[in-house]
Amino acid sequence: MLYPVTTTHYLILSAALLLIGTLGVLTRRNIVIILMSIELILNAVNINLIAFSRHFGHVTGQIFAIFVITVAVAEAAVGLGVLIALFRNKETVQTDEIELLKW
Repeated sequence: MLYPVTTTHYLILSAALLLIGTLGVLTRRNIVIILMSIELILNAVNINLIAFSRHFGHVTGQIFAIFVITVAVAEAAVGLGVLIALFRNKETVQTDEIELLKW
């Protein structure tokens, strides 16, 4: 007997991705892992948007998910650019060792 994939399944998957991403942002000290965790959080949002779009039968959530993907790509490009600049100056990617942004 096959069980259909419902909106609840998508919400559980999204909640798991959100939890993993939040734990990654709050507990890690490596900037690369923090950026990947932010991407996981944005993907959790995209799953919610598309799941509710499918549930209610509107295309609005899918269009908004495309905009979120666009913002995620821009965030990754800018984040990696800043990361490369910091690594060239400080030779580290650990947030504890970078004091450039402190007063």
